[in-house]
Amino acid sequence: MIAFLEGTLAESLPTQIVVNVHGVGYQVMIPISSFERLPPPGSAVKILTHLAVREDAHVLYGFCTAGERDLFRLLLHHVTGVGPKIALSVLSGLSVEMFKSAVVAGDTGTISKISGVGKKTAERIVLELKDKVGVAAEWEASSAKNAPSQEDVRLHDAVLALISLGYKQVEAHKAIRAVMKTGDEMPTSEELIRQALKILS
Repeated sequence: MIAFLEGTLAESLPTQIVVNVHGVGYQVMIPISSFERLPPPGSAVKILTHLAVREDAHVLYGFCTAGERDLFRLLLHHVTGVGPKIALSVLSGLSVEMFKSAVVAGDTGTISKISGVGKKTAERIVLELKDKVGVAAEWEASSAKNAPSQEDVRLHDAVLALISLGYKQVEAHKAIRAVMKTGDEMPTSEELIRQALKILS
């Protein structure tokens, strides 16, 4: 098992990166949440990894935080019908803290709005993760401490609204990030969506 890669960030895209480790380029699939934390290409980088072995390929998945990797593995190993693609979508659509809060609250509506995750999958995620011994209790204890801020909620609502309008997850994240860079004050979700739509059009 490859636990992490440490080297130079050779290429960087929202869904995948290439890490140069002593002259060997490792292609790694990543969620948008990790992409947003990456340094510029050419910089030193350390990526936590999960190796998925299939009959036709060995695929590396990478994460900037242990929390992201833990959640990815939890989804893969404990939720029926959830593979790496959906697990990455979950991480791209919600922060780890917001996802945990949604599971603890049984909020299938929020989870089902994630790109690639339907209502049935969202219900299965909540049911099967809540059934895990200790998981719900542990998240209950930490949910107040790690509860998403008002800013997190506004950003998340704006991204989901753009996705529901037909924009891709990557496009929505980029547009919202661009809006955030233009002002000092935190705009409302409606204002975020309005300004993001101007950028996207």
